[in-house]
Amino acid sequence: MTTLSDPVEATKPRAISTPYTLSRDKMLYGGLLALTAIAYLWGLSKNGYANEYYAAAVQAGSTSWRAWFFGSFDSSSFITVDKTPASLWVMGLSGRIFGFNTWSMLVPEALMGVASVGFVYVSVRRWFSANAGLLAGAILALTPVAVLMFRFNNPDALLILLLCAGAWAVTRAIDSTKHAARWMMLAGALVGFGFLTKMLQAFLILPAFGIAYLVAGKPALGKRLVHLVLATVSLIVSAGWWVAIVELLPASARPYIGGSSTNSILELTLGYNGLGRLNGNETGSVGGGAGNPGWGGAAGVQRLFGGEFASQIAWLLPAALIATVVLVVAAGKAPRTDRKRAFALLWGGWLVVTGLVFSYMQGIIHSYYMIALAPAIGALIGAAMAVLWRRRAEWLPRTTLAGGIVLTAGWSFALLNPTPSWQPWLRWVVLAAGVVAAGLLMLLPELKLRRTAARRAGLFAATLLTVSALAGPTAYSVETISAAHAGALPSAGPSGSGGMMGGGRGGFGGGRMGTPPGGTAQQPGTGTGTAQQQGGTGGVGGFLGGGGISSVSSELVTLLQQGAKGYTWAAASVTANGAAPLQIASGEPIMAIGGFNGTDPAPSLAEFKELVAQGKIHYFIGSGGGGMMGGRDGTSSEIATWVSENFQSQTVGNATVYDLSTGTGA
Repeated sequence: MTTLSDPVEATKPRAISTPYTLSRDKMLYGGLLALTAIAYLWGLSKNGYANEYYAAAVQAGSTSWRAWFFGSFDSSSFITVDKTPASLWVMGLSGRIFGFNTWSMLVPEALMGVASVGFVYVSVRRWFSANAGLLAGAILALTPVAVLMFRFNNPDALLILLLCAGAWAVTRAIDSTKHAARWMMLAGALVGFGFLTKMLQAFLILPAFGIAYLVAGKPALGKRLVHLVLATVSLIVSAGWWVAIVELLPASARPYIGGSSTNSILELTLGYNGLGRLNGNETGSVGGGAGNPGWGGAAGVQRLFGGEFASQIAWLLPAALIATVVLVVAAGKAPRTDRKRAFALLWGGWLVVTGLVFSYMQGIIHSYYMIALAPAIGALIGAAMAVLWRRRAEWLPRTTLAGGIVLTAGWSFALLNPTPSWQPWLRWVVLAAGVVAAGLLMLLPELKLRRTAARRAGLFAATLLTVSALAGPTAYSVETISAAHAGALPSAGPSGSGGMMGGGRGGFGGGRMGTPPGGTAQQPGTGTGTAQQQGGTGGVGGFLGGGGISSVSSELVTLLQQGAKGYTWAAASVTANGAAPLQIASGEPIMAIGGFNGTDPAPSLAEFKELVAQGKIHYFIGSGGGGMMGGRDGTSSEIATWVSENFQSQTVGNATVYDLSTGTGA
């Protein structure tokens, strides 16, 4: 009976067999990184300030060390963003060195993408081959959601870099006997820093990291357990030092913790950004709530294979799941330390655990989160392809490979179908290439060809296979690079794309800016203008109060800049999304009342009155200037009402402005 079990585990990488092979591999690796860098940096400025919520915080951190450390939204440090600040640290330092602008903010994100591709390459190459590493790195580099987020200023770029580096460290630990503990501690530190980037999402890969080392590590079981304890301690220290400082400082000595209802980073971690994402009970949510499917569709495995999620990440997801099985079966009854089994546990565990959490979480989830699956998809397919291609002369590996090609081609055809007017020829090319490649793979071993002819035919089949698998995501990635992206909910690919179940841009889960539950969708195609233009196109931007920099008039900018002297905040505006364009355009600190979407209880009406009485806030910006008059029920609404009843309004540009230095203030 034919099996995929490999009787002998390769102990030396093929890549070091000759100087020629080594030189070739280095050149191809360098070419992969160079092309990735070109793609991620090309026309980067068209994204403008991308997510202005984070851009405002980067601006603040580039001018104030206090704001930089806490991740404050404004340079006067009234309130933080609703995430831990590690990604802001990187962009803020870049802004300090090069000056705050689009390039200084986004170039570090693009370089993080290049580095992530590099870590995936070296991790796969170490246990398989250079060609496998190239394929794995290329898959990550060309995944549409990865192209999107490595050109954006959300925290996801740094998170993925840290997790890829952590997986590489675990790979080194599994290979090592003498220094395994050091490598595991490094992995723990990297994941801990991932927590400081995007909180508990970083911990989704911990089961895979721990199980892979526990099963396949070379030291004795007792030592492996000790090493896991040391890695856990390293993780806690790396993740906890900043949290401890913030929690131990009195509230008066730090900004309010945005996204929390009790001014606590622990509450934010375990609530809105933690368990609330799983069960939907998110205090301060922007439309979430248990069982509310508005932000990510109905929970279940189908979520990742339908709607906008599919077009962002699912192109090779079925193939990656098959690849995991292939690696496990290929390991067979090999020793405990078998690399193929360990690789399946490490990267397959990453994919399965993260994918299931994303599938079944009840709280807010956005399609760009799917970047967390991209490194595992690339690594698994690269490794499995190396195993199957090496043994393609055998019936079972050949059949498995051919079946996977046909499945991937058919799935890509289905994902391209919802946009029939966009590159209509592409889906037929993908399908035809897949069918021909599968047929060649099945026939070639049966033909009696000379070595040169067989090699050329195999190269042709491999080329068709690559075209079939990567043409769809590559086309989406090229479209993503060519269009501007901005706002709270960016989306990769052509306008109107939505995968197998609709959605996509202009749909409930899509649009460059997205649409909140119960909101009005953008029309397809309206999200492809300049980044600044997109800020005011409705959708989530309007829902949360952000009007974009283009909505801030030059008259209002002049007023804020001239009126900032002697005040802690040049102005206040309801919601951070309303304050962000004002702050970026003027360069002056703007108080974001109520935080991200106006629901944080900060400041209270009494606190706001006291700040006005102390002469710390000059203006209040109502409707029109990027702000949102009144906000939702709560303190932000009370403050807006109090201001309108006690101060005289004037129209500056297109904004309603209240001068808080005049009036009764009763």
